[in-house]
Amino acid sequence: MQSRAVFGVIAAIGGLAMGAVPALADVKQGVDAYSRGEYRKAIEEWRPAANAGDADAQFNMGQAYTLGRGVPVDLPMATSWFRKAALQGHFEAETKYGLVLFDQGKHSEAAPWLEKAAKRGEPRAELVLGTMLFNGDGVEKDWPRAYAFLVRSAAAGMPNASEVQAKMDTMIPIDQRQRGLELARQYEAAAQQPPLPSELSGQSNVATVRRTDLPPSSYDPSVERKPEVIAMRPERPLPKPRAVPQPVAAAVSTPVAQPAGRGGWRLQLGAFGDSGNARKLGGQVAGRFPGASVTYVKAGALTRVMVGPYGSRGAALAACGSVKPCVPVSD
Repeated sequence: MQSRAVFGVIAAIGGLAMGAVPALADVKQGVDAYSRGEYRKAIEEWRPAANAGDADAQFNMGQAYTLGRGVPVDLPMATSWFRKAALQGHFEAETKYGLVLFDQGKHSEAAPWLEKAAKRGEPRAELVLGTMLFNGDGVEKDWPRAYAFLVRSAAAGMPNASEVQAKMDTMIPIDQRQRGLELARQYEAAAQQPPLPSELSGQSNVATVRRTDLPPSSYDPSVERKPEVIAMRPERPLPKPRAVPQPVAAAVSTPVAQPAGRGGWRLQLGAFGDSGNARKLGGQVAGRFPGASVTYVKAGALTRVMVGPYGSRGAALAACGSVKPCVPVSD
């Protein structure tokens, strides 16, 4: 059975530039400034650390240039920062960079980054990569793997994933769907494995990118800007579908995640002496807390993995679900 699905371009892949709180004190100060709405101050704190190769600071700079906070909206600059952080294994940056490349029509380049994120259980990446695998769009067509990723994305509550999975149910033979379910269980089990310490995995945590070569920004801090800035360019119209013997699958889009709620409670999922291991855990569990933000808070020699915010202790406890350990803490 030969069929071709047509899906839309991802136009909003955002979230605030609060997804990562690095170990360096100046970057933490930048996050604090950002939370107070002092965006230019945050940029002043983040830029030196980003230029020195700190992956968290680079990711935050990418978010700032995406949203126009403290700097003008500059998507090429944002993409460059996301790429530098992604090359260092920064989980959120890998996801963001893959989605940005996909939005730019660079589907083959986006595929390996989306693959990394999807195998960690990131619902947006699972939705996009699954549809690409179904279509053979930038990757070799693989219906069992496509179905596996869509099943996981739908189970995580990703908008539109259930509709796309339902369409695949009508187009993928049952034996391939069964294989897809087996793969989904394997991916789920792999994503739950705790990260190995660097001394056991044989991987160094030393950053491989120490300085950046980004061009200077034309941003003039003396010029007052409008308070609201559109983060991403408008969504491009869908291309016309080609003639196919089967109906096309549902369109795919990725809406901006909504906050879990305002409040003074967060979940602590662990504390690590190695900030790289903290980021690995955060990337693995991010998809289990829809709408919430994963942050990394330095506490002495440890980096704590936090999720939230939640409006009450009860709401935080309910969000824990089967995730262990998961401890509600008051901000």
